[in-house]
Amino acid sequence: MQEETIAAISTPPGEGGIAIIRVSGAEAIAKVDAIFQPRVQGRSLLELPGYQMMLGWVKDAQGEPVDECLAVVMRQPHSYTAEDTVEIHCHGGVLAARQCLQEVLNQDIREALPGEFTQRAFLNGRLDISQAEAVIEVIRARSQKALNLAVKQLSGQNRRYIEKLEDHLLQAAAIIEASIDFAEDVGEPDYEQLEELLNKVADELQMLLDAGRRAEIYRSGIKVVICGKPNVGKSSLLNWLSGRNRAIVTEIPGTTRDIIEEYINIKGIPVRLIDTAGIRQTEDRVETIGVQMAQQAIAEADLAIFLLDVSSGITAEDEDVFHCLDPSRTIILINKDDLQDKQIDAAQIKGRFTGMPVIFGSVQEEQGLSELQDHIEMMVLSGCGAEGAMEILLSERQQRILEQCGEQVLTVRGLLGMLSLDCLAVEIGLLLDSLGEVSGRNLKAEVLDRIFKDFCIGK
Repeated sequence: MQEETIAAISTPPGEGGIAIIRVSGAEAIAKVDAIFQPRVQGRSLLELPGYQMMLGWVKDAQGEPVDECLAVVMRQPHSYTAEDTVEIHCHGGVLAARQCLQEVLNQDIREALPGEFTQRAFLNGRLDISQAEAVIEVIRARSQKALNLAVKQLSGQNRRYIEKLEDHLLQAAAIIEASIDFAEDVGEPDYEQLEELLNKVADELQMLLDAGRRAEIYRSGIKVVICGKPNVGKSSLLNWLSGRNRAIVTEIPGTTRDIIEEYINIKGIPVRLIDTAGIRQTEDRVETIGVQMAQQAIAEADLAIFLLDVSSGITAEDEDVFHCLDPSRTIILINKDDLQDKQIDAAQIKGRFTGMPVIFGSVQEEQGLSELQDHIEMMVLSGCGAEGAMEILLSERQQRILEQCGEQVLTVRGLLGMLSLDCLAVEIGLLLDSLGEVSGRNLKAEVLDRIFKDFCIGK
């Protein structure tokens, strides 16, 4: 299959300045040269040095120009796929790009499958499998932090972490094999040393998994709901956090009757922010539906910001809202603290909301809102290991494999001295095989297909 030359449009559909058609394979340069007429007579893509561009025309079968283009040649192994590659830069737009691609495909070139260029880069040794998986993470990153983590993975960081684990296991395997093959000279293995090596593997695996859970938050984001009784400042908070007037704000209670969503970024974390209808008993049919939707949004949220009005005190309506909340996933924001008439004090809050983060502030005066963002970050990342200790982006596949390895290491460690050396050697070998699935050394064809199935066609 790799012997075939493949091509695809590698830029998104729609109008733009340029569109790029990527062609890769042993015959890529010769076949594109057959339909490309350089602007300067006597020149040819076959003679063009790597990483240079040539201006010309893509021609159809009758020799008529399809579009004026730039063609760049990248000779193997110095290309994305490590194969001979040509990129045609034509004018942007669906029709021009598609017609240029069709002329390329008419040269007995096959249209690439989703992710096939990146898959070839892996198969040709240009990328390891974790780097290949990082490509889609770079494309889909929704925050600067997620992009930074994806770029680190693309640079080969994951492989280096896995190689460190493999080194510990290979050292353990060597100790065991020496005792098996040279029993008379070596004798029993040093079980304390084996236990120390397995402890290192277990500890480093846990750090990887904790860091992976942190990174997953930066990649996938969280759902945060703003809730409270009517006219407490929920919509004003949504507008401030989103940086624009997304929700209508009036002094009339019950202005918001529907769910209003906005996608924002807080401390590098993608946040799906939801403003809800004020929760209260009402005879208004439309507002009742809004209250029900608010309660559902609260139940589904990762985190809730519960607003109280410092000027009205803690009312029965506030208590009704609080009963809908999970205290472990709630931040209390006492709004309108800039007002002189205060009906809520710190002692009252401490007794009612023990153990919950409480912020006194004012959305209108922009007081306490930076503290609110700090608390959101802290609560979301709690339980995901120490910040800054390690940063690694793990795919769902990698996370699952490393979790299984962690369980397997603990099992083997608990059986030291009870298993025969042959069985112990097999268990260590199985652990190395599992880690190989993360580094890409033991991947089967069907696993590869699953990894690349979510890629776009031109990548």
